Amino acid sequence: MKKSIIAVLIAIVSAGAPAAFGQDNKGDIIDMQALRAAVKTDKKAFIATKLQLTPAEEKKFWPIYDAYQRAIDLSNRKRALVVEAVVGKDQDLSNAYARNLAIEALANDEAEIRARRALQTRLMKALPPIKAARYLQLESKIRAVQDYDIASIIPLVR
Repeated sequence: MKKSIIAVLIAIVSAGAPAAFGQDNKGDIIDMQALRAAVKTDKKAFIATKLQLTPAEEKKFWPIYDAYQRAIDLSNRKRALVVEAVVGKDQDLSNAYARNLAIEALANDEAEIRARRALQTRLMKALPPIKAARYLQLESKIRAVQDYDIASIIPLVR
């Protein structure tokens, strides 16, 4: 049972934040269930559709996007290790071990924040601010879906 939970968690984290999109007549309202499905299918195509970049903007944007995705993938792998340590334990955690896991989780969150700050700085120089902000918002929504999916399957530490 615990191994299947770990496998599901790692699949979620490795998938690069599953998600999808939906629109209504009022504009770009994002349906979180549709976001999950669209990103799982093809995140890059979803982003391209939502940003509608010019060829000149694409030349600047995609290398920034790829670098950020590599940073987030590394962060996701580290997060998976922390989660696996919690889920994989078939016994109560010691206080020292729980403290170390909490420190690692927080360090991982801080690394993600640094990566997002670097992303924002680069995007604001490369794209019109509205498109940069739109991409940042899309990544935030994708991350929120991923975080929810992970949180929903992880038991509390004992």
